Amino acid sequence: MKAAIIVHGGAGDWQSGSQRLEKAVAACVEAAAAGQAILTAAGSALDAVEAAVRVLEDNPVVDAGRGSYLNTEGEIEMDALIMDGRMLDLGAVAAVKCIRNPISLARRVMADSRHTFLVGSGAEAFADSIGFPRCPMADLIVAENVDAFDVNQAAIGDTVGAVALDNDGNLAAATSTGGTRNKLPGRVGDSPLVGSGGYADNRTAAVSATGYGEALMKIVIGKQTCDYVSSGLSAQVACETAIRLLEERLKGHGGLIAVDWRGRVGYAYNTTAMPHAFAVGDESVVGGR
Repeated sequence: MKAAIIVHGGAGDWQSGSQRLEKAVAACVEAAAAGQAILTAAGSALDAVEAAVRVLEDNPVVDAGRGSYLNTEGEIEMDALIMDGRMLDLGAVAAVKCIRNPISLARRVMADSRHTFLVGSGAEAFADSIGFPRCPMADLIVAENVDAFDVNQAAIGDTVGAVALDNDGNLAAATSTGGTRNKLPGRVGDSPLVGSGGYADNRTAAVSATGYGEALMKIVIGKQTCDYVSSGLSAQVACETAIRLLEERLKGHGGLIAVDWRGRVGYAYNTTAMPHAFAVGDESVVGGR
């Protein structure tokens, strides 16, 4: 069994061959490489997925951290979830403002609070109480998203995520998002919800989901994918089966990445594209769209 990591930059209406899609694939390759470096140095899956997602949150081409979509009031509210498959520990935040790396705040909720999920002003107060860095909202807004501030425009892609297996056989998952374009203030989708936006269990798999959250959460798609692995499916077939369920039950759109307890990676989506990248052991990172 080799350590493995796979990341995604959001399933959505990416334009085939566009410069933005190619930049998103490059961002995923960079993120997977950052996680792989930790894994090959005998680091933890939890550290690897956090590092990978931070790379994506810092890249303005995807919808997380800097580059998040604006809500109907022209502000940015972000959600994130991180989960450790060893003891099913998790941390999550939702509707937070002025946080450059929500995934790291979610991990601090897991590690440094007696709770698992903090939202809005409460999450921000927790960040201040532990000295977690804040930033002006202007630092998170990119000109392209201001120009696209139109309720009739579809989202190119939403949500970023990473899942990994380390050398000790531990799984971890991380998901982060700026949410859907022009969402109502306070709207929370699937991304920070355990079992929907992500899930990790050493007995089965680690999963991160992306797409139209209002549909994804109805079938608890992250946990559903892990359950498919529990029934004997590989990570790849489990992802494909869960996306079929999303289509058949809800006519929903989205994507999934997964790595199972044996170190097999998988991904599936039913949107125009889902930029992604993966690495197994010390092999070269493979990017895709």
